[in-house]
Amino acid sequence: MSELVRVAVDAMGGDNAPGEIVKGAVAALAASPEVAVTLVGQQERIREVLAGCGPYDEARLNIEDARELIEMAEPPVNAIRTKKDSSIVRGLKLVKDDVCDAYVSAGSTGANLAGGQIIVGRIKAVRRTPLAPMIPTEKGGSLLIDCGANVDARPDHLVMFARMGAIYMEHVMGVKNPTVGLVNIGTEEEKGNALTKETYPLLQAEKDLNFVGNVEARDIPAGGVDVLVCEAFTGNVILKMYEGVAKSLLRIVKNGMMSSVRSKAGALLVKPALKEALKEYDLSKYGGAPLLGLEGLVVKTHGSATATEVQNSILQCVPFVRERVTERIRDALTKE
Repeated sequence: MSELVRVAVDAMGGDNAPGEIVKGAVAALAASPEVAVTLVGQQERIREVLAGCGPYDEARLNIEDARELIEMAEPPVNAIRTKKDSSIVRGLKLVKDDVCDAYVSAGSTGANLAGGQIIVGRIKAVRRTPLAPMIPTEKGGSLLIDCGANVDARPDHLVMFARMGAIYMEHVMGVKNPTVGLVNIGTEEEKGNALTKETYPLLQAEKDLNFVGNVEARDIPAGGVDVLVCEAFTGNVILKMYEGVAKSLLRIVKNGMMSSVRSKAGALLVKPALKEALKEYDLSKYGGAPLLGLEGLVVKTHGSATATEVQNSILQCVPFVRERVTERIRDALTKE
């Protein structure tokens, strides 16, 4: 068997920690023989959850004791600098010190973003590091970059996001020559605000990018573009709208199916097919959002992540590390 991909997991971060986090880590070990996990956090609480998880490969699971917690509302930079024994700081340091290949957390987004840049560090040529989640579409999935790290961005930042996103889609998701679109309020080149108008010709000039022009929000779910480029304000609105609409539609469908005796009978017939179809629009199947442009892999998953999402966040680290995506991004951006 090839060398294991070593993933540090913040066991104390998120609404469902440590229970769902630990269960997700154990599930990842069962799902892939290529993964080794280091759970970072208060070891007695971690062991308590592990005791109820059933058998697992103990040789591929370690515990790194960390006593402090960084709360969601704490000022991120101050928390990273003062809470050296927190699960976030200790986990990121494992990547910095090359003890682990990747790090996954459902904890404070701000602390993870700040810690990723302060502790792991940016690739020298990278000016901004974007969060890049996969979102479900009719044709599979698209990478949304940026969704939360850079609310204000310049045109050259968006071009860099596009280049990093294309590398990720090709080497992690297996999409050859991925298409790149600029999120905008219209498909015409002259549409948009100052940022998109200035970014459009820069993306057009990138010979290594398969740039297909502007993409309107209503066309995103159809899946016509592999990489969706925007600043984090727009990206976060798209992501949260996606999540909200999905939940609302599911409630509407369920209420409709339960509205009469006839609909209940029909629901029994369509339930298996509907359940299978809804899996395609499950955001958790893609795992978390990698923070691209760092000297190591940092993956931020939802604060409310369940064991399944944690498992998938850990597993998504495998192709990233195997395909040397950090090195590919570094090489692509430093050859300018």
